[in-house]
Amino acid sequence: MQLPPHIQNLPPYTPIEPFEVLSERVGRRPEDIIKLDANENPYGMSPRAREALANLAYGHIYPDPESRALRAALSRFTGVPVENLLAGAGADELIDLIMRVVLSPGDCILNCPPTFGMYAFDADLNNARVINVPRKGDFSLDVEGILEAAGKFSPKLIFLASPNNPDGSLLPESVLQQLLALPSLIVLDEAYIEFAGVPSQITNTPMTNNLIVLRTFSKLAGLAGLRVGYGAFPSWLMPTLWKTKQPYNVNVAASAAAIASLEDPAYLDWTVKTLVAERERLFEALSRIPWLSPYPSRANFILCRVAPPVNAAQLKADLAQKHGIFIRYFNKPGLEDCIRISVGKPEQTDALIRAFREFVIE
Repeated sequence: MQLPPHIQNLPPYTPIEPFEVLSERVGRRPEDIIKLDANENPYGMSPRAREALANLAYGHIYPDPESRALRAALSRFTGVPVENLLAGAGADELIDLIMRVVLSPGDCILNCPPTFGMYAFDADLNNARVINVPRKGDFSLDVEGILEAAGKFSPKLIFLASPNNPDGSLLPESVLQQLLALPSLIVLDEAYIEFAGVPSQITNTPMTNNLIVLRTFSKLAGLAGLRVGYGAFPSWLMPTLWKTKQPYNVNVAASAAAIASLEDPAYLDWTVKTLVAERERLFEALSRIPWLSPYPSRANFILCRVAPPVNAAQLKADLAQKHGIFIRYFNKPGLEDCIRISVGKPEQTDALIRAFREFVIE
């Protein structure tokens, strides 16, 4: 059997591996690993979420296909009408669903790299064309380039992240409004918005016909392993999303933990304040390393450019093998010789900075 050419030629997405795989690779116990490579919340889920999982009553029954209880809790949390909300198995599922619903083979999406890799991956998977308008050197959007590309290629979807991954920069409100004037559907990924200290755009979706806002429980609530996210959509799109999504896409454990997390706002607020404070401490510490140039971030991670004579790939390998510390390494256009460090606990920051200071420049 011959597979479709776009599937045969699909470049693989490189995921981050879990504790047990990393610990086996470097010969350390999972509890001795310092994992700062995937922007996970080091404090984990709230006590209420753990209790909800321990007392899960209906694991043997298929979940609610409409995630009614979760969407009601999300409506209270976001202020968005429940009829404009859709839950997913992570925001990743919703990115793919949007493309499957909106795009025909050969249609265009507009992408602004460096950014989250799933936008281009899912476009390739859906046999769409990816029009890249690279960001500027400071990771701000090339607005003129976007407008020119939009006029030339007529993309059906424009993907934007705020804060952007991997650099943590925010999308200015004025730029968003300028792009919303285009005849394209804007997908705004706010996976890290809780750490940014600015309002979300999510309440604007019901009255904005071409705005979608995606959010996740992975970062804020420490539920990355349970895969639960959500999106707010314009009303005209909701009927199509309901009939095209997988019927039981959010499992009962993920839903219960997400609802319990929303019922524990004090814990969520504490987590955000703690990580933001540690982000600032980490940035100051990284700024004192002579061969690192950290970029200001409004997310729960910090991107750094690594300067010669230090080799970024060797630095990543050295941290893993000698110290059991895992960070993300990039070597792609716009991210040459870059590392990204998730904000961890204070003791993890201290261990990382000690390891940087002990790094032997060959």
